Amino acid sequence: MKRVVVTGLGMINSLGHDKESSFKAIINGECGIKKIELFDASEQPVQIAGEIVGFDPNTVMDPKEVKKADRFIQLGLKAAQEAIKDASFDSEFDGERFGVSSASGIGGLGNIEKNSLVCEEKGPRRISPFFIPSALINMLGGFVSIEHGLRGPNLSSVTACAAGTHAINEATKTIMLGGADRMLVVGAESAICAVGIGGFASMKALCTDNENPKGSSRPFDSKRSGFVMGEGAGALVLEEYEAAIARGAKIYGEIIGFGESGDANHITAPVVDGPMRAIKAAMNMAGNPKVDYINAHGTSTPANDKNETAAIKSVFGSKENCPPVSSTKGQIGHCLGAAGTIEAVITLMAMRDGILPPTINYTTPDPECDLDYVANIARKADINVAMSNSFGFGGTNGVVIFKKI
Repeated sequence: MKRVVVTGLGMINSLGHDKESSFKAIINGECGIKKIELFDASEQPVQIAGEIVGFDPNTVMDPKEVKKADRFIQLGLKAAQEAIKDASFDSEFDGERFGVSSASGIGGLGNIEKNSLVCEEKGPRRISPFFIPSALINMLGGFVSIEHGLRGPNLSSVTACAAGTHAINEATKTIMLGGADRMLVVGAESAICAVGIGGFASMKALCTDNENPKGSSRPFDSKRSGFVMGEGAGALVLEEYEAAIARGAKIYGEIIGFGESGDANHITAPVVDGPMRAIKAAMNMAGNPKVDYINAHGTSTPANDKNETAAIKSVFGSKENCPPVSSTKGQIGHCLGAAGTIEAVITLMAMRDGILPPTINYTTPDPECDLDYVANIARKADINVAMSNSFGFGGTNGVVIFKKI
């Protein structure tokens, strides 16, 4: 099968509107979680999130088109534009051999909420004609493909918090099997709205520490009490290795392994077995290399963090044999379906710069979480092989492994 490499990256999240500013803030241990401003959350049990401040959709699309796209699509367009530019295509590419693999967990929840209220309060005739196309998850790939003329396979992953990583894996399979020469992967999410926050809060999944936003998300710490919602987008340009070499592209890394599995256990409660099998499958495909870093799913929920730790140990052995692990969700929140693409971008940039991103707010060790979590401060390291994990509701798991070339 064909080899697949990453030649372009883009990212927007609560710490920055581009990949370089975001990554710098992450390495510096900054936190983008604060009180919610996107809507009036004063009556909500949870009033904090990792929201993006100062984003103007008019900068990424024609102002006349803005009303046709939900915020998650707008954020995805921003990350995709950066990734395409970063890939530096000096000449026109064959659009029929260039596809899109998009991802979101919930999609246009804000527009669903808004138009539901319009329907209830003003009647169905007042619903926006742009409502449905603005909210559909696969419309992220639709908008991106139209903007960049990408006429190859147009795929969409909707697998909760594993969607972003699954989108990377689907794009990789497409190139490996010859279905395209290039794929633009883009994952985006923006579900910080009344029904989004309220829905997760009703499940007791969110941290309620409203008076301490920057210390609220505490991956792997014994005082962790739930995840904090984030929003954002990540994008990657994937290319067939020979095509990338032929055009002299800069290469961030090669995708050497991926794994997917299902828990078949519970719709929301995670188990060790599913993630363990996804990690093992990725390792087997990659040839069981020495892994230098794992960007963990690390949600800051009591169940996920101990289960993920156990899954890692079940594959790598004792804690002494496990690579350093960190979760950047303490800094940008949990971006749901976009988490996998954002965290893949972070992982590749960590590999590029030779530095391990920190797990902030790690102050009180948990006996059930006993790995090296790169506590609080980034650390220089040679990263030749890195893994990124994503696990979602419904018991769906995705893992991807990158190698420096």
